[in-house]
Amino acid sequence: MKQTWRWFGPSDAISIGEIRQTGATGIVSALHHVPTGEAWSVDHIKERQQQIAQPEGVPSGMTWDVVESVPVSEAIKSQTGPMRQHIEAYKTSLRSLAECGIHTVCYNFMPVLDWTRTDLSYPLPHGGNAMRFDLIDFVVFDCFILCRKSAEQDYSAEILETTRARFADLNDADRQILSTNIVAGLPGANDNWSLEEVNR
Repeated sequence: MKQTWRWFGPSDAISIGEIRQTGATGIVSALHHVPTGEAWSVDHIKERQQQIAQPEGVPSGMTWDVVESVPVSEAIKSQTGPMRQHIEAYKTSLRSLAECGIHTVCYNFMPVLDWTRTDLSYPLPHGGNAMRFDLIDFVVFDCFILCRKSAEQDYSAEILETTRARFADLNDADRQILSTNIVAGLPGANDNWSLEEVNR
């Protein structure tokens, strides 16, 4: 088993050197700058490998071992628009990764948002922070902020009662933070959604 660490590329607040200090010897990364639906080139992959192996020209002892993820576009998920071109680009990206010696690809395959958290900086007892998902907060978003048509039909009466009380306790700033957290996506992700787009 090899210990790896997620790195979002050169704009990540955490450096390769800092990751090395954790004891990790491998990196999980992706080419977040390549637009969803476009193929990853061998040159771009090798450039990222170099950024990991020799940041600022100094050998790190780290390698790019896992891709998370080659984005699966909404066109592919919904089988609409440029779906065929995006599938071909996805296949090309996988072949390019294999050519560069990267054989492990993991991904999220969920509609609209690749992941959802209701809190991106939940305080822990030891002083650290973590991402968190709270179902009631999500239902607040779904029913009262996003206002998805027929959303209330998807939840039990008990959950809705608790949700109404939670929503009433939130001020405008809290509601905005919750909304922003849910549609944020992962750091470095290409897709940014408005409430209107998520609802559609």
